[in-house]
Amino acid sequence: MIDSTPSLMDGMSASFAKLYGEPLFQLPTDLYIPPDALEVFLEAFEGPLDLLLYLIRKQNFNVLDIPMAQVTQQYLSYVEQIRHHNLELAAEYLLMAAMLIEIKSRMLLPMKKADSDEEVDDPRAELVRRLLEYEKMKLAAQELDRIPQMGRDFFRAQGFIDHTVTLVPPHVDLVDLQVAWRDLLARAKLTQHHTITREALSVRDFMTRILRRLQNQKFVEFKELFEDAIESGQGIPVLVVNFIALLELSREALVEITQAEAYAPIYVRLSFTPQA
Repeated sequence: MIDSTPSLMDGMSASFAKLYGEPLFQLPTDLYIPPDALEVFLEAFEGPLDLLLYLIRKQNFNVLDIPMAQVTQQYLSYVEQIRHHNLELAAEYLLMAAMLIEIKSRMLLPMKKADSDEEVDDPRAELVRRLLEYEKMKLAAQELDRIPQMGRDFFRAQGFIDHTVTLVPPHVDLVDLQVAWRDLLARAKLTQHHTITREALSVRDFMTRILRRLQNQKFVEFKELFEDAIESGQGIPVLVVNFIALLELSREALVEITQAEAYAPIYVRLSFTPQA
């Protein structure tokens, strides 16, 4: 008869332990080993049904037609090794061993047919039912274990957000600048003179005038840059050139045009600190 005992039990009855992966068949005479050092713990199996299912599946037995003699012999051989080291740990395994012996004994007895035509119950039926239910739950647990878990397969991302509030003045809207410009044009028309003259107007000259005007003042209101031209009645051409000079200075980042809030007065200031 070929021994079909799985590899789990190979060498267990002969070796005491493993040293650097090699089985140890004899205890050293000059080495003290504490009594608890050779205790066998059933960490590989979760209970008697787990061990029994392992023995059946390892040898490709049909769970619906278990060869009780072979399985019982292998199970008892494994439990016997446990019992010598830790009887308390092997108690539930001994209970299953008793059940296997009972089933094996009942199968050795001749089965009496009932008076009716009904089939006689198989002594292994209850054990098969428990094994199938346990295997189903074990497979379901394995499927659940494959689901990614926080703290094992991934971690919660954490980030820092700076909630410090920075006060940013409103941006000067183009529409507000257009309204202010139209207001200047309307006022200039009220005081303009109908003198026809030809005058050469230099944008650079007006740029210099604006820079000198802003040199000794921190802020100058937008309208004040045009008050002299309006009051002296120099006309719209002077206002246009003055306005172009202001835009050119802003484009070259020499002046800043700011506004505290929407519809508030528009102010102009130098972008740099003048040298003393």
